[in-house]
Amino acid sequence: MAYKGFSLEGRQALVFGGTSGVGRSIAHGLAEAGADVVPVSRSAEAVSKTATEIRAMGRKSLEMTADVARREDIQNVIDRTVREMGRIDILVNSAGTTKRMPSLEFDDETWDRIQSVNVKGTWLACQIAGRVMKEQKYGRIINIASLGAFVSLHEAAPYCASKGAVAMLTRALGAEWACYNITVNAIAPGVFETPLSRNLINEPGRKASILSRTPMNRFGQLEEIQGAAIFLASESARFITGEIIAVDGGFLAQGVGPRGFASE
Repeated sequence: MAYKGFSLEGRQALVFGGTSGVGRSIAHGLAEAGADVVPVSRSAEAVSKTATEIRAMGRKSLEMTADVARREDIQNVIDRTVREMGRIDILVNSAGTTKRMPSLEFDDETWDRIQSVNVKGTWLACQIAGRVMKEQKYGRIINIASLGAFVSLHEAAPYCASKGAVAMLTRALGAEWACYNITVNAIAPGVFETPLSRNLINEPGRKASILSRTPMNRFGQLEEIQGAAIFLASESARFITGEIIAVDGGFLAQGVGPRGFASE
């Protein structure tokens, strides 16, 4: 008999950044575990495609777009989700952006956009959904951090700063909201081939550098992120909060060179 502690039957999940890369994989995983899932991104076409995939699994879904840096967008998504799905049991914050270039060349606009999407977007979704979860007396929030929250990534200082903030936000909210039966945890993915990381992986010399620092000697496969998300969303993780789980093939356990994993 399958272990019921990982079942998400009857749960309602909202996944920001849920139409590509890590977020889409998590959305699929939550649906396969039994949850109804609402995937949200800025692309109406991508939302429609992912929602259709979720419905094909026999789950309910909605189609909404949002810019996570805009409070009104997130508020509208959460209001409609509660109105039409009844509640929000699981929130995943996977929307993210980055840009790699020497730190001395970053302009204010690029810095602000990275912080707005990665930090402000996560904060806004946590706060607005957290109010709903407090009233429900139940909630599972999963933020997507990064190895960049723990080690330097070459020519990605603004991104590292943003993901360090996500990690500490996770810890702070996890402790503060435990009394409301809301858990707040994060996943720090290693290197997976996604639209966000593909350019890095394909740069000459980078692939060998990354793999040399990864004990499993390979990149992650997107479905390998699903187990951690299902676990953190399930009743099996009800006594875990404020934690960041690395899904990285042993990268952080082994340590890195002085210039971070993207060094040559």
